[in-house]
Amino acid sequence: MTSLERGSPPRRVALKVDCDTAEGTREGVPRLLDLFGRKSVRATFFFTFGPDRSGLAVRRIFTRKGFLRKMVRSRGLSLYGWRTALSGTLLPAPRIGERCEAEIRSVAGAGHETGVHGWDHVRWQDGLDRMSDAEIREHSERAHAEYVRILGAPARASAAPGWAVNARSLAIQEERSLLYASDTRGGGPFFPSAGGQVLKTLEIPTTLPTLDETLAWPSLRSEEDLAGFYRAAPRATEVHTIHAEVEGRSKLDLFSRILDDWIEAGVAFPLLSEIAREARAGEAPPVRPLARTRLAGRGGEVATGWSAGEAAAC
Repeated sequence: MTSLERGSPPRRVALKVDCDTAEGTREGVPRLLDLFGRKSVRATFFFTFGPDRSGLAVRRIFTRKGFLRKMVRSRGLSLYGWRTALSGTLLPAPRIGERCEAEIRSVAGAGHETGVHGWDHVRWQDGLDRMSDAEIREHSERAHAEYVRILGAPARASAAPGWAVNARSLAIQEERSLLYASDTRGGGPFFPSAGGQVLKTLEIPTTLPTLDETLAWPSLRSEEDLAGFYRAAPRATEVHTIHAEVEGRSKLDLFSRILDDWIEAGVAFPLLSEIAREARAGEAPPVRPLARTRLAGRGGEVATGWSAGEAAAC
């Protein structure tokens, strides 16, 4: 019996695919496209275009509370692969847009939605608050220019690396008149207020825990536990972020199983743009102050529109 037959709200999961690294884009994206094609599912892909300096993320052991615990519990090296773990340190930092043009174009060619994730993922995620306005603008301009060069038209959506935004980055993002952004975690669509102004770019937050987070949860000890958790997770309309480096590679089989469970349960898969248009067409989305919170299984803080009480409840 489906959720509609039971009289409960229809269950939907918008799939947001973050492509953070060269290896994830080169290897994970084609595998995800094959998987989605076989299951007739569409998703929204966000691409990083600049240097892949993932190896520098090891510094988070010293700067981000909970990062080391997360990497140990989730078996981070086997999860992401040694090439990604060394990229930008012992291995060169390839320009993702230049190296992976064909893979990026293939996503749009397969009928999926695309948007901008960023330029230098590690620099933005780990250092946004220390970046000047000029550097923030440079990252944005370079990423959007690469998007246009590769895909031939301006992006209509963006998603910040590591859910890292602040009042200054949102103000610069505002200049692009995007349909929506997906920079935050938790809750329904909203307009953020930050830096003394209400932003006009609609936020579509990620609502479900990511797989790399749940892999670090002590309560989920096996892939059977993980599959069971995600089988029950969608309650109404959810946004689920996956990573091309993880679900497109080492955890492809598990993700395929999760998709099969959702499909069998009658879950639908809207694009993020559909959710954005629905939100704008209905009752005006709320204005919520931009905040930061910690999530189980993730080192450091992420941006959110939750209140402190809502964050604690989750």
